[in-house]
Amino acid sequence: MQSFSTLMGTQTLLPIIQADSAGQGVDIARAMQAAGIKLVEVVLRTPESLDALSAIKQALPELTVGAGTVIDKATLTQAINAGADFIVTPASSPELLEQLAGCGIPALPGVSNTGDILLASEAGFSELKLFPASLSGGAPFLNAVGSVFQHIRFCPTGGVNAENQQDYLSLPNVFAVGGTWVAKPNWVQAGDWASITQACKQALTG
Repeated sequence: MQSFSTLMGTQTLLPIIQADSAGQGVDIARAMQAAGIKLVEVVLRTPESLDALSAIKQALPELTVGAGTVIDKATLTQAINAGADFIVTPASSPELLEQLAGCGIPALPGVSNTGDILLASEAGFSELKLFPASLSGGAPFLNAVGSVFQHIRFCPTGGVNAENQQDYLSLPNVFAVGGTWVAKPNWVQAGDWASITQACKQALTG
């Protein structure tokens, strides 16, 4: 199976889409794509999020679209049926890790401490999401665990923003950062797609 970082290629930003409708999801994704984004994560936090994921894939077929906030087998199945290209979880459990390992598409399990990291590593995962990054020790934590878990690479999410993204990306065990700062709710509500495009461009160039 393709690794998550290979799926991302040279893109170091995992932009997160939270949509209240399928059309809104497509508009956000289109604004991100205009900045050169090739991969996006749709978080499954609203009733319309699965519809938004499917709509984005249909409207922008060249975009790689994954599902986030997957916490159980039922949600995982729904995400795959909606056409998700990859899976991201906010946390890990032995049962969920087993489901992810057998789901057939790249997955990025969520961890928040050394016990989680070891659990995911034992399940065969070497690329993980640190969440919530800012509350789990941030860049200093990732720097500290680098010598212990030398084969693990991270995509921190949660509290990552334009001001601190380089603190994370400068670490050798970080391959990307994820965040919602590139699609602020007030921009989405106002239909200010240009601001989303500009924020993504800035994030991609550091």
